[in-house]
Amino acid sequence: MISRQPTGERLLLEELPDRWRDLREAGPVRYDETQGVWQVLDHAGVATVLADPATYSSDLSALAPTQSDFETFRQGNFVGMDPPEHRKLRTLVSQAFTPRVVQGLGPRIEAVCARLLDAVADRDRFDLVDALAYPLPIIVIAELLGIPAEEHRLFQEWASVLFGGDQLGEAPDMADLERALEAIAPTVREMNGYMLDHIRARRAHPGDDLTSRLIAAEVDGVRLADQEMVGFVALLLVAGHITTTALLGNAVVTFDRHPGTDAALRADPARIPAAVEEVLRWLPPFPELGRRVTRPVVLGGRDIPAGTLLMAHLGAANRDPTRFDTPDVFDAARNPNPHLTFGHGIHFCFGAPLARLEARIALRMLHERFRILAVPCYEDIAYQNPAVIIGVRHLPVEVGRP
Repeated sequence: MISRQPTGERLLLEELPDRWRDLREAGPVRYDETQGVWQVLDHAGVATVLADPATYSSDLSALAPTQSDFETFRQGNFVGMDPPEHRKLRTLVSQAFTPRVVQGLGPRIEAVCARLLDAVADRDRFDLVDALAYPLPIIVIAELLGIPAEEHRLFQEWASVLFGGDQLGEAPDMADLERALEAIAPTVREMNGYMLDHIRARRAHPGDDLTSRLIAAEVDGVRLADQEMVGFVALLLVAGHITTTALLGNAVVTFDRHPGTDAALRADPARIPAAVEEVLRWLPPFPELGRRVTRPVVLGGRDIPAGTLLMAHLGAANRDPTRFDTPDVFDAARNPNPHLTFGHGIHFCFGAPLARLEARIALRMLHERFRILAVPCYEDIAYQNPAVIIGVRHLPVEVGRP
């Protein structure tokens, strides 16, 4: 589903935070009758849920529709695992995907940005998503994994199918999810096959890439099996890039809607990291995280039974007035900024350092290349389905050079 914003109306990216604020004002915990799920909306409650995997499980397989192609993907997808399985995979991956590896990518991210921006050097108007926000993180991650970066259009197509939400409305029920799974199953099957072939090729002929390091990684004498690696490599390639794509688009729109922000960041690029954090707080790409309640609990004064689905609402928690001064004001210099956009606890987003680095470099280079970067017509913006991800699918921008 693509949403287009009519002229004269508020942007979808501005309406959503208002909805989250309204949800929060109803209380810290509520039951959504329409979707049949519990929602946790305050900062403390969300942090509690995310920090307690024994009570609030990330394994939703018992609640979600089953599909064989997704079972293959799930074997290595530690986002949906609990301890001790989660510890094994996360520890193995941590050996290969170290902070030093991420920081070492800075020069390559700059080089990819430069090449992508060179391609639009003669244009006064272009689609920021197509030109930069989509290809940049895909190319970087593909190269990191030892996957041919020239195939990034294929990876983009996979992400478009998996995160496009074209089969879903803004409040999907279980029947909607079942139809969506069946619709995207062929894409998941293709992706699984591609990743398995890549992993087997790297096992036969190791290289200096993350996939080869994952194959060699070991914890307590245990290494990842090929099928386990499929889920993680696919997760990093497809899900890992979509956060940066959404973050960059959301940042450009948000800066444009708050006069003076862009000029302040150009005058002092050292302020870009704080601005990136505020965009993450303001518009978390994935505003809700699902958990399965394993035992009866009392949370926010509400009795929540075991076996039910609970949604930790990051969007609402990020606007909790008990944790943020003037939470409904976009403050590019906000400090401190304890947002929960990348999660909390054992499932804190593994790709957060890379997403932050890519966004900071891309925004700095956009400012260096273009004296003006503006959204000329808001009705030309095409949005992602907010039931799946908060971001723009197309973002035409107008630029002026020094």
